[in-house]
Amino acid sequence: MTTALSTVRPSRGRRLRRTIAAVLLGTTVLTGPALTGLAASNAQASAAPPAVTMVQDTPSTFADLAARVSPAVVNIAATQEAKPERVQRMPGLPAFPPGSPFEEFFRRFQDQGLQGGQQGGQQGGQNAPDDDEDGAPRGGPRGKSGALGSGFIIDPAGFVVTNNHVIDGASEITVTLQDGTALPATLVGRDAKTDIALLKVKSEKPLPAVDWADSAKTRVGDWVMAVGNPFGLGGTVTKGIVSARGRDIHSGPYDDYFQLDAAINRGNSGGPTFDLSGRVIGINTAIYSPNGGSVGIGFAIPSNLAKDVVAQLKENGKVERGWLGVKIQEVTPEIADSVGLPAAKGALVAEVTPDSPAARAGLRQGDVVLSYGGQPVETLRDLTRRVAETKAGDSIDLKILHQGREKTVAVHIDRLADTTQVAAADTGKDGAASGEAVKGLKLAPLDQAARKRLGVDESVKGVVVTGLSPKAETPIRPGDVILRVGDETVKTPADVSRKVAEAEKAGQKAVLVLISRQGNETFVALKLGHA
Repeated sequence: MTTALSTVRPSRGRRLRRTIAAVLLGTTVLTGPALTGLAASNAQASAAPPAVTMVQDTPSTFADLAARVSPAVVNIAATQEAKPERVQRMPGLPAFPPGSPFEEFFRRFQDQGLQGGQQGGQQGGQNAPDDDEDGAPRGGPRGKSGALGSGFIIDPAGFVVTNNHVIDGASEITVTLQDGTALPATLVGRDAKTDIALLKVKSEKPLPAVDWADSAKTRVGDWVMAVGNPFGLGGTVTKGIVSARGRDIHSGPYDDYFQLDAAINRGNSGGPTFDLSGRVIGINTAIYSPNGGSVGIGFAIPSNLAKDVVAQLKENGKVERGWLGVKIQEVTPEIADSVGLPAAKGALVAEVTPDSPAARAGLRQGDVVLSYGGQPVETLRDLTRRVAETKAGDSIDLKILHQGREKTVAVHIDRLADTTQVAAADTGKDGAASGEAVKGLKLAPLDQAARKRLGVDESVKGVVVTGLSPKAETPIRPGDVILRVGDETVKTPADVSRKVAEAEKAGQKAVLVLISRQGNETFVALKLGHA
């Protein structure tokens, strides 16, 4: 998406813009925690010879590199049918309540970008659409909307890579080359989970193309050059370094971004970031910004992830991923202590899908996956990505912690079905504030009245949490049903009290508790040693 350059007076829309923490480059919005910079490290002095490996020298110019790769970078215009009855929500936009001032701000912010892109780079404020008193532009087409982004050619036959959010919902897509040639594009395939799309254009002559780099060899501190179409201005080149690797910006299950300090802005979405050899190390996708512009914190999809997705889109028009059949959650320090792990690593199995690869391999709720295919699982993302990259039918060894003991199981991975959905987010329901108290939890038997009040199915067996004591510090909420404490199922508040007492007597700082919350089963760690 692009926006016309204009000078407008301060407005409510402008003030709201200052409150927004982060903006994606093209047509989506992202929120996330503040990100830390690089930590400097110095080698200790020694008597070793002066012949040491040096970091990359600062290039004297990027002109030759820019001249060589820029012809393969394109502008992408996507036309969508506008829906006047409702705001067209950008992918990733938080679900603000109807009429919320934040939703209104994002609508205006998007509309300004769409109109600016359609007017094609106006000069100065006098030619830009006028703003009303709230900063919303007047005039402009209402039947259709458009978005501008960037892309790059990976094959002389006309295959073009961009972000999925640049072309999402488009009825028409136009690719414009560096020489101004505009070519209609067709969508070969797209993958929303990684925000990657592949387009195809027809040309009478071979088109300039660029190659992928091996992003596994990219190091923090390496020089990079970004090329794209910020604000609809046309081809623009910026330079910087790789600030960090493996960033999780909470945009999807396979987040593994490079963080860059090269200046990139809205409209750079889908454009490439190059190494000094002119190979693509990443696809520019998002920025973190307090003001909508670049502040030196950008994010790019690594080439090794992107090229595998693109290869599948080119061959099949879609992406096939492996499926293990478990719902997993983070191992917190409290959970690690409760299951006997020395550190908070691995992925805790919160739920096993019946008749899934995990179920057939013997995985159970409460197991912790420590390694996958011989590679350690440090975080949830490690397991998610490795399972997704595994071909259906492959057999993989998993090292798991099962009831306090490590063991290895073999699992045959299936194909992830297109209809597979992520479990719903946890939300609580209030129950009656009465019942036996255990560690600040007010408990009661799960009788018919409680089932009816909370909407709990007859198949669920356990103890209902009816309330919390005023000083209780716990992730458990009123309305949760406690199914298991430690390695034992519970049916009465007395069962919960007994298992908690046993854990305290064993010297545990926390005990693992399996709960059901609105039909979703998940593990939490109940801290011990205080009420």
